[in-house]
Amino acid sequence: MTDQPYFPGLANVPAAESSVCYLDGSIGKLQYRGYPIEVLSEKSTYEEVAYLLLFGKLPTRPELESFDAELRRDRTIKFRIIDMLKLLPESGHPMDALSAAVAAMGMFYPGDHVNDRAFLRECVVRLVANFPTVVAAWGRIRNGDDAIRARPDLGHAANFLYMLTGEEPEPLIAHTMDVALILHAEHQMNASTFSARVTGSSLADPYAVASAAVGTLSGPLHGGANEEVLKMLREIPDGKPSTVRAWAEDRLARKDKISGFGHREYKVKDPRATILQKLSQRVFEKHGSTPLYDVATELERQMAELVGHKGIYPNVDFYSGILYEKMGIPSDLFTPIFAIARVAGWLAHLLEQLENNRIFRPSQVWTGKADREFVTMDKR
Repeated sequence: MTDQPYFPGLANVPAAESSVCYLDGSIGKLQYRGYPIEVLSEKSTYEEVAYLLLFGKLPTRPELESFDAELRRDRTIKFRIIDMLKLLPESGHPMDALSAAVAAMGMFYPGDHVNDRAFLRECVVRLVANFPTVVAAWGRIRNGDDAIRARPDLGHAANFLYMLTGEEPEPLIAHTMDVALILHAEHQMNASTFSARVTGSSLADPYAVASAAVGTLSGPLHGGANEEVLKMLREIPDGKPSTVRAWAEDRLARKDKISGFGHREYKVKDPRATILQKLSQRVFEKHGSTPLYDVATELERQMAELVGHKGIYPNVDFYSGILYEKMGIPSDLFTPIFAIARVAGWLAHLLEQLENNRIFRPSQVWTGKADREFVTMDKR
């Protein structure tokens, strides 16, 4: 054992210098390239935000139109990728299907992404364009249905919903999905982003980078929390204040995790949760509410009284699952939708990593024995 300090999970240890995302969890400030998430979610589109993240600035109208045209052109995936998806177990998790498909893409698009900047850009744009196609294709193939071809006349979010359901979404639903993608597009040095940067630092191709990030996001400590929120809310018998209070007090007394509350970075309510809650209210006003939302709002109120002083408030996962379910999206596609959004952030970090790359090679704190004498088999 050495005197070298050890930080479990690399907590608060800077792993990179970055200008992609700024986060101050003490006051709930989240900004992409210096632009507040509240402004981007109100005035921008996912396509514009993806451009901002990837290339470091808000696009001019011609730049956005060109980028959008690239995304629409690259929505189609190789038919052999579709064939591969058809061979996977129908019961498999969509995140595993996404990871496999994205990794396989690198075999179809070989090239020098390190020295050829044009090729690197092609890879990045293709990945942003293809993630929705793969997720929607698997969502249908596993149910015995054919994948639906993309519609070039629809925007990024609307086209994903169309490919998934076969029906063009009405404007409010399309807008809601668009904002949800913006809110999930980037979040500083989280586990999957760190995984992307580590993989990218070895000069692995962008498809391997994206696949590695998907694999990291698939873990229940990173992705999938909004699925758990739905399961949890259904455990609460009703939305009466006394019922919710008793349920919350019991969970807290047993030190059980209450999904959707608390975040390593935020000590106030996650600004993304606030935006998603307002979106949910608009959707519910038009399409009818759900009892789970009433339970959720009451749980938020009770938790504020019980643990708000500890800085434990709703995070982005608390309302997103309720909203997605109302939109008719299967719960096991919630995390793949997270990936559809976050791929822009992952790739923005990859581009940044490659600008001044040095392969990650952290040290360790040795806890084992040294200089041990080998014992032959007959004496063990």
